[in-house]
Amino acid sequence: MAKGLQPVQGMSDLSGGELRLWQGMEATARRVFAAHGFSELRTPLLEDVSLFTRAVGETTSVVRKEMYDFEKGHLHLALRPEGTAGVIRHASTVGAQEAAGARWFYIGPMFRHERPQAGRRRQFHQAGVECLAPPSPRTDAEILSLQVDLLRAWGIEARARVNTRGAAGDHVAVAAGLKEALAPHRAALCADCQRRMDENVLRVLDCKNPACGEIVAGLPPVTTWMGDEAKAYFAETLRLLGVLGVEADVSPLLVRGLDYYEHTIWEITGATGAQDALAGGGRYRMDLGGEEWCGVGFAIGLERVAGLLAATGKADAVAVPPAKLAWLVGMGPAAEERLFRTMRAWRADGIPCRMGEGSLKKQMRQADKAGAAYAVLCGDAELAAGTLVVKDMASGEQRALPEAEARATLRSLLA
Repeated sequence: MAKGLQPVQGMSDLSGGELRLWQGMEATARRVFAAHGFSELRTPLLEDVSLFTRAVGETTSVVRKEMYDFEKGHLHLALRPEGTAGVIRHASTVGAQEAAGARWFYIGPMFRHERPQAGRRRQFHQAGVECLAPPSPRTDAEILSLQVDLLRAWGIEARARVNTRGAAGDHVAVAAGLKEALAPHRAALCADCQRRMDENVLRVLDCKNPACGEIVAGLPPVTTWMGDEAKAYFAETLRLLGVLGVEADVSPLLVRGLDYYEHTIWEITGATGAQDALAGGGRYRMDLGGEEWCGVGFAIGLERVAGLLAATGKADAVAVPPAKLAWLVGMGPAAEERLFRTMRAWRADGIPCRMGEGSLKKQMRQADKAGAAYAVLCGDAELAAGTLVVKDMASGEQRALPEAEARATLRSLLA
C-alpha cells in the first residue's frame, strides 16, 4: 500500500481494542435480540435504487442528497442508506405467507454522503430489528422497550421521545393542516422548507435551520388533525409503555425522516455531544411492487454507542477480552522443528498458539508484543527429556512439564 494512503473520508478501519469493543457490542445485541425471539437476516449492501426511492421516499433528504447511487451497465444501483427497505424487499422475495409475523434483526454497515462529524460517518453501522406485524399498540411498546433493554445491556441509560404519525388515513389531513398553519410564515422559511411545503410538508418539522425551528416550535401538535382512532392508538401505546416501566416523553413535533412511518415513532437520546439522538424507530407501512407491508422496528447507530461508552468509561466492561495466546519458542533447529509440528497439533486441540523466528531474545520480544499469556520454550535439554518449559509472561514464573501435561495445562489455562 502506498505510504500515507488513508481510508475514504468519513470511513474508518477498526482494529485492536476498538474492534474488541465492537465485537462485545455485537455479541450483546445478538444475545438480547435472541431473548426477544428475533433471528438474524443479512441483506446485500447493494440494491436497485428504486427500492429506496419507493420505500424511503423520493423527497427525503436521504434519497435526494445522501444516498450513494451509480449506474453499472443497465443497472442503477445504490449502497443501502438504511436497513428497513432491504428487509422488506427480502420479505417480498420470500412471500407474505412465510414473512408474516417474522422477527428479523440485522447488524451491518450503511452508507450516506453527509458531512462527517462526531458520531456520524459516511460508512456507519447499525443494529436494528424489524417485526412484520399489523398495527398493534402492544407490539409497538414491546419493540420500543427492546431498544431500551439493549441500550441498558450496554450500560447506557437513555430516554425515549415519542410521537404519532397517525393512521394512514390521517396523513392527508395532517399535511393540509400543517400547510395551513405554515402558510403565514412561508416567506420566513428557508428555501428548502419552502420546497418541502409543496413536496412533503412534514419535512419542515425536521429542518435544522434555527429560523425554521422557531416557526415550527409555535405550530400546533400534529395530533390536532388526526382522527380519534389514531389518538386512541397512541394513548394505548403510552399506557403500555408505562406497564413495561419504560419512561417516555411525548414530543408533539417529532416526525422522523422517512416517509414510510405511521402511528408510533420515537427517538432515544443520550449524552453524546453534538449528535444527541442515539437511536430511533417506529411503525411503518410501505408498498413494494403493489404489495403492502406493515411492521415496526428500530435502528441504533453503533458509532454513537461506541463513542458514548468510551466517553463514560464503560467500554472495557462491554468489550470482549483480548484473546489468550501461547507463544512457542524454539532454541535451535531441532527444537524449532519439533515445536512447528506441535503448533499444528495444539491448534487442532483448541489451543491458540503461534511461533516466531530468530534468537531467544527476539522470539521473547515477539511474544511480548503479541500479548501472549504464556511462552513455551524448548531447547536441546527439553528435547532430550521430552519436556517443555511453560512460562507465565505476566509473573515470570516457569516450570518444566512433560509435553502431554504442558498441552493439558495450556488447554485449561487458555480456555
